[in-house]
Amino acid sequence: MSRLGLAIAVLVACTPALASSLTRTEAEQLASVSAPFAVTREHVTGDIYHYQFDLRAGSTPNARVRVHRVVRELSPWRPRPAPHAVMLLHGDFANFVTNFVPSLGNPASPAPGLAPYLVSRGIDVWGVDRRWTLPSADGDISDLGGMGVHQAIGDTAVALAFARATRTVTDRAPGRIVLGGFSHGAQLTYAYAAADGRHVSAIAALDIYYDIAPEDAELRALACANAAAGREALAQGVTDSSNSFFITAGQLARSAPEEPSPLFPSYTNRGVLLTLAGLTWWFAPYTPLYHLSAPSLDAEGHVTGLRESSEDRVSAWFASAPPHQSMRETADFDEIWCGTSPRPELAKIRVPLFYLGAAGGFGDHGLYSTTRVSSSDVTTLVIHRFGPERVAEDFGHGELLYAEDAPALAWGPLAAWLLAR
Repeated sequence: MSRLGLAIAVLVACTPALASSLTRTEAEQLASVSAPFAVTREHVTGDIYHYQFDLRAGSTPNARVRVHRVVRELSPWRPRPAPHAVMLLHGDFANFVTNFVPSLGNPASPAPGLAPYLVSRGIDVWGVDRRWTLPSADGDISDLGGMGVHQAIGDTAVALAFARATRTVTDRAPGRIVLGGFSHGAQLTYAYAAADGRHVSAIAALDIYYDIAPEDAELRALACANAAAGREALAQGVTDSSNSFFITAGQLARSAPEEPSPLFPSYTNRGVLLTLAGLTWWFAPYTPLYHLSAPSLDAEGHVTGLRESSEDRVSAWFASAPPHQSMRETADFDEIWCGTSPRPELAKIRVPLFYLGAAGGFGDHGLYSTTRVSSSDVTTLVIHRFGPERVAEDFGHGELLYAEDAPALAWGPLAAWLLAR
């Protein structure tokens, strides 16, 4: 165990103020940190480093809470103190690294990453991976069926408590921190803040809705149909919502872009990538013209290129996806949108909220959820390039993380808001 890890273990055991804010389960899981746990350190850029902690959280094959921290260092394992902190939750077919530090992904992305950007501006960045990101392609997934939103909320609470304990050691700052998330990570952010929220001082939701507006009845009907399909799959014993399609599409677009695609033989491998990224609404119409990346369209509506994020960045995002994903979590998220089962209610959220949307993603459809919280401190920003008549080509969902102009259009406003917390 590193010197930092040993200090954290001692602190967790000896800090009554922190311990008193934990549930029995959280306290038991944090107490396990006093035994040796896996910790790694790797260089990002300049004096910025990435730490990864694996905390055991049970006896099943993937019962770990994987916590990340990206910091500037004064010396090895000695973070530069920062008064502001945020924990970021990843989206689908991704983990913390591939969404927020993509230069460390496999394959490595040329995208600089939101986490290093925030760190360079004096913000301590944390993250936690959901358990379905942990097993390898041929790994043991016998516990995948239990990986739902309830478990993810509990793991998020443990990760936040661990981050607070660590910051007490390294930054002399034991206070609550901001919780933020991208895509379904933002939906989980809303759910955690509504269900628990004791560890967070504010929340930031990047391009998602939680409550669907009354005028978006068709989107709610889609969520209800998807939830029913997910529950039926689970009843039949299907627990893995595999990411192999995204991985294969990304890998082939990088290695043989002009070859015919084995996924869609009438397309080239590059064509599949462009279609998945630019016409995402064909298979995932979360909004009527939802897309991951802003497409350049010809007269017939075919994607000829990407406007905002390079093909290198997008293909790396797809190719670096974890091989597995939880069908139960997917069904749980759809049920939250459907609104037909018990769920944490947004009215319980009283901390400040920042909603950052992308016009071609969830965009304006995510604004309704911001009106449902009880907080009087709500800030919203939806990034538009064009008017509503060109939403099919506008700033896409993934552009918030991978676009060339993301630092100026998205990360700068987010950093300013975080620094004001």
